[in-house]
Amino acid sequence: MDQLLLTPIDHVAGEVRLPGSKSLSNRALLLSSLATGTTRLHNLLHSDDTDRMLEALRQMQVAVDVNEDGTDCTVTGLGKLFTPPNETKFSLGNAGTAIRPLTSMLSLCHGTFIIDGDDYMRERPIDHLVDALRQLGADVQYLGKPGCPPIQLTGGLISGGHVSIRGDISSQYLTALLMSLPLAANDSVIEVIGEQVSKPYLDITLGIMAQYGVTASHENYQVFHIKGRQQYVSPNHYLIEGDASSASYFFAAAAIKGGTVRVNGLGRDSVQGDIAFLDVIEQMGAKVTRNEAWIEVTRGGPLRAIDLDLNHIPDAAMTVAMLALFADGTSRIRNIYNWRVKETDRMTAMATELVKLGAEIETGDDYIVITPPKTILPATIDTYGDHRMAMCFSLAALGDSPITINDPGCVAKTFPDYFSVLQQITGHKP
Repeated sequence: MDQLLLTPIDHVAGEVRLPGSKSLSNRALLLSSLATGTTRLHNLLHSDDTDRMLEALRQMQVAVDVNEDGTDCTVTGLGKLFTPPNETKFSLGNAGTAIRPLTSMLSLCHGTFIIDGDDYMRERPIDHLVDALRQLGADVQYLGKPGCPPIQLTGGLISGGHVSIRGDISSQYLTALLMSLPLAANDSVIEVIGEQVSKPYLDITLGIMAQYGVTASHENYQVFHIKGRQQYVSPNHYLIEGDASSASYFFAAAAIKGGTVRVNGLGRDSVQGDIAFLDVIEQMGAKVTRNEAWIEVTRGGPLRAIDLDLNHIPDAAMTVAMLALFADGTSRIRNIYNWRVKETDRMTAMATELVKLGAEIETGDDYIVITPPKTILPATIDTYGDHRMAMCFSLAALGDSPITINDPGCVAKTFPDYFSVLQQITGHKP
């Protein structure tokens, strides 16, 4: 297994430019492929997750032209639903932002498809989406572990209708339905059972749909109304914001270590929910300056512990957990059950690795309590194939001990150059 040794970091300052948002990149690729017209995507994320989406679109005969560094892309839209490709098995790795919406979109298309992922994806639940598609008339069979990929899907049986779906696990299932059902023959109503989590991600979905000419309305995120027979229309050009989740690591480094860090390509009007991470670090004591095109963070003094519901920013909540290592007092992060159904069981993974650093940890079904150590201990961190585990725990090197990251290459899922960019603001070579 590859390892990366991070020696203690004693200086943080500088500027970085972020890769494009994963959430926006894969949504834009899918909608562009179905739209009428040609779309030029700028600042596309170049990563494993977007590569999986691109492979699937090419498999379905979508003309996609990507520049050499993978950040500029021209998509010639089909102006209609996908037609069955010659190769009907889709291998989507561990890309949740690809497998969920593609599954829902293929449920409208005539043909029988096998939808699969890697070993990690085969442990990630897809049953709530499958249950919803079955309610609408789809024929879906599990080919392995019940509730998880791989699945066999017979499409072309859905024409719209009324469907209920649980909202307390993930927003990706609802996003998948929202993106596909406008193309159904009839109108649809989606009723959310329980409290909907990660609402900002639904705002991203509805916002980008609107930019492609398709609308849906909702009643307090509990009932969604979608007109059928709509058509996505290319906006011609679409600029993808820098990834706010990825920005959180650099903002956190500045809040912990003191120098000013400016992140370019992400501004105060960001549509991404994880921009709310800035509110959290301000509450913890950091100084934040917001501009239209950039955001700066500077340490404002000793960090204060927090007790917060972070259901709205589950990815950035992991970065908050790392900040808690450097805060005065015990921190509690609440209402984060969906950590357990991400790329890995993040609740267990975070608890296990934080203990290695000397922290006292308590976890429950949907919360984690973190009491920081007096001194962060040297440790070898397991990443569980999870990109965010690797990036989060790199921040432990801001203490006084060396930190070894196992399988650092897993950051390729969303941010292949992460450790090089970290070097830019720390002066440490990865």
